[in-house]
Amino acid sequence: MIVYNVTIKVEKEIYENWVKWMLKEHIPDLLNTGLFNDYTLSKLIEQDESDGITYIVQYHCENIEKYNHYIEHYAPIMRKKAFIKFGNKFIAFRTLMERIN
Repeated sequence: MIVYNVTIKVEKEIYENWVKWMLKEHIPDLLNTGLFNDYTLSKLIEQDESDGITYIVQYHCENIEKYNHYIEHYAPIMRKKAFIKFGNKFIAFRTLMERIN
């Protein structure tokens, strides 16, 4: 199992709209690619939120080939949509993990 982990710091002024957009548009669009089979959306707690609120989205896919297909064919479009919607009011850091158990 591959876990595509995206950590996003969102400015306070947009966080409510950002969460709604993630749940109603971005995450469904990503799942509709057929390359990921599950996700979790979490809010980081016990953090200094003076410069924004931090969220973590973990998308789960069966293998590295599906992840690579997403990165090559879908990720640029998905990222562009986010920047069109929210501009520079968020920053994202991406990591890739292999689930052991």
